[in-house]
Amino acid sequence: MTGGAGFLGSHLCERLLAAGIEVDCADNLASGSLDNVRHLLRHPGFRFVECDVAEPDCAEALGGPYDLVLHFACPASPADYLRMPLETMDVGSLGTRTMLDVAHRDRARFLLASTSEVYGDPLVHPQREDYWGNVNPVGPRSVYDESKRFAEALVTAHAGARGTDAGIVRIFNTYGPRMRAHDGRAVPTFICQALAGEPLTVTGDGGQTRSLCYVDDTVEGVLLVAATRSVRPVNIGGSDEVTVEDLARRVIAVTGSRSGLQFVDRPVDDPRRRRPDTALARELLGWEPKVRWEEGIKRTIAYFATESADAAGTPEAPSQAAEPIAQS
Repeated sequence: MTGGAGFLGSHLCERLLAAGIEVDCADNLASGSLDNVRHLLRHPGFRFVECDVAEPDCAEALGGPYDLVLHFACPASPADYLRMPLETMDVGSLGTRTMLDVAHRDRARFLLASTSEVYGDPLVHPQREDYWGNVNPVGPRSVYDESKRFAEALVTAHAGARGTDAGIVRIFNTYGPRMRAHDGRAVPTFICQALAGEPLTVTGDGGQTRSLCYVDDTVEGVLLVAATRSVRPVNIGGSDEVTVEDLARRVIAVTGSRSGLQFVDRPVDDPRRRRPDTALARELLGWEPKVRWEEGIKRTIAYFATESADAAGTPEAPSQAAEPIAQS
């Protein structure tokens, strides 16, 4: 799989290995981290290949043949794709074409990790797969939005013109362990600020919404889509739609932090509402999220608390912020 050293990719690698499936993990580590898969390096079924899928020699370095190609390489946080705009466009175009060719060569199933961002700032709510979106093609977020929209078109064209067994999964806001502390997304930002006793920075008036899905549920949905022969896009995401302000207050409550809220400017083209219509996933796959918010956020907070303690070089000690983490 590509992007296997990223947050979501590393969890997919783990799940596949646990099922007895050998995994070749390709990642250029531009936004992923070897630390995410370090515990897998000694696994006999795991091979890590450091390469850029947008470069033609990456497919040669990977080898094959493969039964399944999961294309998850792409900077996914605003901090990353705004820092690497051309690389983001390249991985959506050249990288997608390269991996589609690999899948076609090996008669493998191909699955593109697309995103809720293809809907832009939606005018339809919740978002169904047949909604075309409301996207600014030249805005600051466009390098990510448009690279994914192009990748979806490329997958569809490859399947139609060459008969490649290719599908698309549109992933909504996923959270959980191994997110990076400072990647700019709300959940890790709020958790780290709360654990540090700092104000939680809420953008705009905090009234914009997100729908959160714990990483284990997202992984389950992704692999179910991969196991089908479906070409049409499938939404995978949570139904727990919350405002950003409410999300911040939830994090404060679960961590037991004394932090307050600090309202800052809202980014340009930041979507106002975001919630997937997952009826197709339920009907086609029998999938729906199982991990409740309370459990998922406790696991995520525990991860960041441990990471903070390790970074400080001291054993993790009970504190006012950490005490509620162990409660269930």
